[in-house]
Amino acid sequence: MLIRRLPPETVNRIAAGEVVERPASAIKELVENALDAGATRIEVQADGGGLTRILIADDGHGMAADQLALAVERHATSKLEADDAGDVDLLRISTLGFRGEALPSIGSVARLTITSRPREGGDAHQITVEGGDQKPVAPAGFPGPHGARVEVRDLFYATPARLKFMKSERSEAMAISEEIKRQAMAHEDVAFTLDLDGKTTLRLPAEHPGDVGRLKRLAALLGRDFETNALLIDQARDNVRLTGYAGLPTYSRGNAGHQYLFVNGRPVKDRLLQGALRGAYADFLARDRHPAAVLFLEIDPLYVDVNVHPAKAEVRFRDPALVRGLIVGALRHALAAAGHRASTTVAAEALAGFRPHTGVGPTPAWSPSSPSAQGWSGWQGWAAPASAHAQLIPGLNERSARVEPGSQPSSPDSWLADAAPAAPDLIDYPLGAARAQLHGTYIVAQTRDGLVVVDQHAAHERLVYERMKGQMARGSVTRQALLTPEVVELDPAEAERVSARIDELAELGLIVEPFGVGAVLVRETPALLGDTDVQGLIRDIADDLVEHGAALALSERLGEVCGTMACHGSVRAGRVLSAPEMNALLREMEVTPHSGQCNHGRPTYVELKLADLEKLFGRR
Repeated sequence: MLIRRLPPETVNRIAAGEVVERPASAIKELVENALDAGATRIEVQADGGGLTRILIADDGHGMAADQLALAVERHATSKLEADDAGDVDLLRISTLGFRGEALPSIGSVARLTITSRPREGGDAHQITVEGGDQKPVAPAGFPGPHGARVEVRDLFYATPARLKFMKSERSEAMAISEEIKRQAMAHEDVAFTLDLDGKTTLRLPAEHPGDVGRLKRLAALLGRDFETNALLIDQARDNVRLTGYAGLPTYSRGNAGHQYLFVNGRPVKDRLLQGALRGAYADFLARDRHPAAVLFLEIDPLYVDVNVHPAKAEVRFRDPALVRGLIVGALRHALAAAGHRASTTVAAEALAGFRPHTGVGPTPAWSPSSPSAQGWSGWQGWAAPASAHAQLIPGLNERSARVEPGSQPSSPDSWLADAAPAAPDLIDYPLGAARAQLHGTYIVAQTRDGLVVVDQHAAHERLVYERMKGQMARGSVTRQALLTPEVVELDPAEAERVSARIDELAELGLIVEPFGVGAVLVRETPALLGDTDVQGLIRDIADDLVEHGAALALSERLGEVCGTMACHGSVRAGRVLSAPEMNALLREMEVTPHSGQCNHGRPTYVELKLADLEKLFGRR
């Protein structure tokens, strides 16, 4: 077999297969050209999923006649400059495109027409390339003062085999729409219009550059719910800056479709960045939930390689640990600053579950002892000094605060008599004043402008978890010795896994020893857990180690186990709380970071404003 050079047409088609995978890929390249040309307005039209016709019009710098001919030649680009010695620095890439392959690659597999008028003045000219056959540059009309219009017809007509791998027109149109959304997120100061099959599906005016304009652009693309539930991110470390917006944990999604990452304005899909995003939310979301975030990383081009993928969809960092640390630290800082805040969508979902009662007829008699009142645990008027919460919350784990089997909850009258002197300002706290407990599970509190319903188990689970994390970080987890060490029977493999993590469990205040084959001995437990089900705790930890132990880093493994322990040590659903205990729980939530969601990302409370209640009853 002899070695020979491939014809230029074949070379171009091979390059087209790398750069132009589908219509959305061609549109990405053409839009990036327009952005690099300084466009402030970009119009995109696509017919037949982009396979029949694509048109990209912009008001950028434009090109003169001699530049048009060069633009469709391979490896010809205006985005790289050589130094005096003729060398080009491929490490310092400051533009979105730089390869000089997009236009000739598209022209080799489609019918490409470029019409342009330069900003410096002069007439407009046009060039056409059909299946690699280049036509001469000719004068043409142009609708604007300057810019370019790139029209692509019959994409892949010159490579019919590629058409067999295209998806439906609808799928290709959706990919085009997603690509334009990504470009629009990164350039809020540019106006975008998208027409699909003659119908305008996206029209975005240019926004003022900066955080405010960016959030308005993101709200237009991701919805108003994202705007009201997004946290501002702005952190820098060693000349690397991270900006953007990240959603509250309770504003999570079932997939990663609402995660958008950009490096120097370039949309990328990078495993390092996605992993860092996941790690930052590890304490707040279940494994099947995903955060919503739009993050922009600004870094010196010398410290990131954008030349590792033909379509420029991946990047490589010189110091990946620095980038990951910045992302995780910035997101956790923003989440901590959010305090007990929960997403507004929680209230909307709660309101959607209400059904107005339209029946008629006599209202049945009601009393606290009637079956319909089961789970009712008090009435209004409860209060406790705001300063009391620091002493009351630890008491939630004491036996004296528990309702023993066979005991009856206190009557409303006795609770009112034993309550502390009224403190009317409790209603002005963010989570208000406790007014009742429903079904031994939900605390109802009144605020100045509405009401709050708290899941006592989920809320206290988060409080215990945060305290345990704090003690673990300080290396001072308080332990309590069991009066009689408890033997826990396990599967031999499970017992071996638990025994292998003895030192790590000790950091959490859990002292475990091997006890023969298929068993472990528990001598001490974290004091925060109080009287806990040791058997259930160890078995749950063994399950955690089976599912996550081998794949997660040390800190993340401890986080998984710590969350399991917090769940066992929290106030259980069904436990009747006194009025001071409930108010103390509310006050503790207000001063504890992340208390708006439990360790699994579920909301710990729902807040309904008076306006919401008035809508339910037709008052507005």
